[in-house]
Amino acid sequence: MKILIVGSGARELAIARALLRSPQHPQLYCYISSRHPELIALSSAFCLGDLCDIDAVLEAAKNWQVDLAIIGPEAPLEKGLADLLWTHDIPTIGPRQSLARIETSKAFARYLMQKYDIPGLPRFRVFDALTNVLLYLKDFPENGYVIKADGLAGGKGVKVAGLHFEGVDEGYQFCESIIEQEQSFLIEEKCLGEEFSLLGFCDGNSIYFMPPVQDYKRAWVGDEGPNTGGMGSISDADHLLPFLSENDLQAAQAICRSVLESLQIECGEKYHGILYGGFMVTANGVRVIEFNARFGDPEAMNVLALLQTDFVAICQAMVKGELSEGMIAFAHQATVCKYAVPEGYPDSPVSGQEMYVRQANHDRVYLAGVEALFDKLYLTGSRTVAVLGVADTLSEAEHIAEAEINCIQGPLFHREDIGTAEMIQARVEKMLYLRRLFQ
Repeated sequence: MKILIVGSGARELAIARALLRSPQHPQLYCYISSRHPELIALSSAFCLGDLCDIDAVLEAAKNWQVDLAIIGPEAPLEKGLADLLWTHDIPTIGPRQSLARIETSKAFARYLMQKYDIPGLPRFRVFDALTNVLLYLKDFPENGYVIKADGLAGGKGVKVAGLHFEGVDEGYQFCESIIEQEQSFLIEEKCLGEEFSLLGFCDGNSIYFMPPVQDYKRAWVGDEGPNTGGMGSISDADHLLPFLSENDLQAAQAICRSVLESLQIECGEKYHGILYGGFMVTANGVRVIEFNARFGDPEAMNVLALLQTDFVAICQAMVKGELSEGMIAFAHQATVCKYAVPEGYPDSPVSGQEMYVRQANHDRVYLAGVEALFDKLYLTGSRTVAVLGVADTLSEAEHIAEAEINCIQGPLFHREDIGTAEMIQARVEKMLYLRRLFQ
């Protein structure tokens, strides 16, 4: 079987490794935007180009005569790559353009939840001009809101009052900067609690869930600094999270099912691919932060490393509408993923400089924002390399990940606190405090 992977980061490498564990022994083909050395090595052939040049991606897929395509990042989904591939009889993991709006337009996602009366919706309002923005901001408690650019922003288009800016005036200035970029934006109530990610395989009929993951979005130790694409992530051996109850998880799963059903009704099309719910568990239940239409990065490393069943068979069933619970099983182990990123990331990252991987366990290292030239690796300015620890406990997995990331050398930094006992306990205690405070 010939499978095309679109994308050239750590997420796509995690997808490739999971596919190659299949007893079906697929041939991989990659359409990449940078010279990712391992994706190139694992592929029967590759093409280097713009991932959003959907006609060029189609041409490569046809030349290779692929049987299936998997779209890694969100930008090609927004451009309609899945529509184009399906039109040419290439089954695709990744929703069509109209369905992908669940991620590519935050306003669409909020209006969908509002229209179909889906639980977990925070108070919100959408703006395409600055009229009445100040009045709306002042209607919230002090620093009690979040401002989100409506379109795709690589995980960096969200600013939280009290964390990234202070007061109404600074919030208004951020709104002005979004309008200057000719984008609309949302202002939402700020939910207090702990975030988690819940991903599911969708076959056009139902959704089948993966273990929940917590992504660490802030750039610096102690959850300080700007939002990023994700500095690392954890999952636990019991397929919960230390601060998450079974009732919280079931509530999030119910929301995902309702969103999938409503989205397919609204768009009149079937959803074949990954649906990713970004949630916050609060003292008053689960709230929706956002939805994504593909594997998360870094979450893909956590969940796909645990997948025990045939990923190729799962993908085949997803595009045919034939997925079943018995086809999917995950190991009961804990995972900790940590990213090494360029100095200055995310606002002014260095690029073009050399980096090294010394004495690391190859299977635990996921190259991401690198370019391979003349047998050397150079930074592209994006998140550079992820490492993954897998063990029976979070503590053991964290020690593995920290040891591996210290084998990475270059003008890079990482968050040493991801997955540590101290950070996890702080999050557990935070939720206990909030539940006592508000209930």
